[in-house]
Amino acid sequence: MKTYVAAKLHGLTVTSAKVEYSGSATIDGALLEAAGIDPYQEVQVINLANANRWTTYAIVGGPGEYQLNGGAALLGQVGDRCIVLAYQMTDKFEGARVLFLGPGNKIENVIDYPPAPLDGAAGPSFHERPGEAT
Repeated sequence: MKTYVAAKLHGLTVTSAKVEYSGSATIDGALLEAAGIDPYQEVQVINLANANRWTTYAIVGGPGEYQLNGGAALLGQVGDRCIVLAYQMTDKFEGARVLFLGPGNKIENVIDYPPAPLDGAAGPSFHERPGEAT
C-alpha cells in the first residue's frame, strides 16, 4: 500500500483562530463534502503565508468558515491562505478532487484528477486554473 492524495482544498482562507480549543481545523461542511473529506478525517494543512505545515483532523463548520484550533491557531492568522490535503492508502492512485477557493471560501473551480492507468502509459491529467499561467 502507498499513500496518495485524495482531496485538496486550495486557497482556503483562515476566518478565525481559537487557541483555547482541543485541536483540529473547523472547515465549512459543504466544502468538506464537496472535496470528499469526512469529519474527523486526518488532514495536512499548509499555510501559504508562512510555510507552516501540520497534521490535524477536520471538523464541520458553518458556511465559509475555516478556523485554526488549539496549537494550530499559533501557526497562522486571519486572512492567511492555506492548502488542506487529505490522503488515502491504496495499491494505486484512485483519483483526487481539488477545489480551488476564492473570496469567502467559495468554490471557484473543481478539478478531478483521474486514476492512474496500471500500465503507466499516461499519468493523471493535470489542468491549470482558468486565468493562471503555467
